[in-house]
Amino acid sequence: HEHGHGHGHGHGHDHDDNHTHHDPEHAEGAGVHRSYPEVVALVESMSLPESVESVALDAFERLGRAEASVHGTDLDETHFHEVGADDAIADVVGAALLLDDLDPDRVATTPVATGGGAVEMSHGVYPVPAPATTEVVAGADFSVVGGPVDRELLTPTGAAILAAVAEGVDALPDLAVDAAGYGAGDATFPDHPNVLRALVGEGREPDAAGHGQHGGGHHAGGQHGGGHHAGAADTDAPESGGGLVHDDVAVLETNLDDAAPEVLGGLQETLKRAGARDVTVVPTTMKKSRPGHLVKVICKPADAGALAERLARETGTLGVRQSGASHRWIAERDFETAVLSVDGDDHEVTVKVASTADGDVYDVSAEYDAAAAVAEATGLPIRDVLRRAEREVRDRLGAE
Repeated sequence: HEHGHGHGHGHGHDHDDNHTHHDPEHAEGAGVHRSYPEVVALVESMSLPESVESVALDAFERLGRAEASVHGTDLDETHFHEVGADDAIADVVGAALLLDDLDPDRVATTPVATGGGAVEMSHGVYPVPAPATTEVVAGADFSVVGGPVDRELLTPTGAAILAAVAEGVDALPDLAVDAAGYGAGDATFPDHPNVLRALVGEGREPDAAGHGQHGGGHHAGGQHGGGHHAGAADTDAPESGGGLVHDDVAVLETNLDDAAPEVLGGLQETLKRAGARDVTVVPTTMKKSRPGHLVKVICKPADAGALAERLARETGTLGVRQSGASHRWIAERDFETAVLSVDGDDHEVTVKVASTADGDVYDVSAEYDAAAAVAEATGLPIRDVLRRAEREVRDRLGAE
């Protein structure tokens, strides 16, 4: 696939085919409403081939998670607007059926044109791309580009279909074209054809010297009007990955300097039950030359948030990084002062308290340097001071 500057109707967009910015009757919120579980049940009742059903359900899960994120609801409580209507379901399932019939080994897309301006929905007027589209794109493998017209060119449904099947590339892959197909949207633009072009052809893989050689299959690709391409490759030896299957994953990392061996030993089973694909614990050296561990978790992007919280709860870490991303999940952190009475004298130890955004305390950890100072002054073992300080704060806060 290569997408550059074109219209998104060829991707089965849910509400842009028939309305304009001044036509609220066709904005989001019009038409049939179905909940996410109802849409899943409907798709599962169609007796589709497993490969087709898998793609369709993947697209709808991406849409459901996007709507849930925008509206602050749980996935199973999410209600689609036009995405739940019959024609939108036909768009998703139809695209999955047609792609299955084409049977490509690879689908690739260059940056997708979102359009510009604003779109009118039941909740008000929003800049393009719309909120749900933005959420879908955030979990996709491809990138986006604004323009080239002030019109919504990429809607949530179109983005989800593409996200379910395509990997992102910077330019149209090396392709010996066998066939091309065209699909036109309803809208007419003065300078840009509103057309989706699909290209099918034989892919080429680079040899050891980096020169292109014909692979053993063919690509399917597409181009939106204005230089926007979409394509799929049907190659025995894909252009990238050495024949490996493309799979979207997220990598979570955290550094631990005080985790108990029992906790580290149980992370594999605990995190895999929570959805992790793989868990690695690597011994390392932390600040002040202290021994520590680097924990790395491989998971599906949709599971990253829940696994980050589980990792924090299991280990008490204050931050979990997501590799290759511009954000991380971090704990709310406060500092409490524990007062320990030893032989009639009071000693203060600073204690870090980690909690979730809704105030649920999940870890209480005394500061080592403060505990060491008290231990030196009193003659108590450092670990006894740590335990007493943490217990005092836990009891005061009512934390488990």
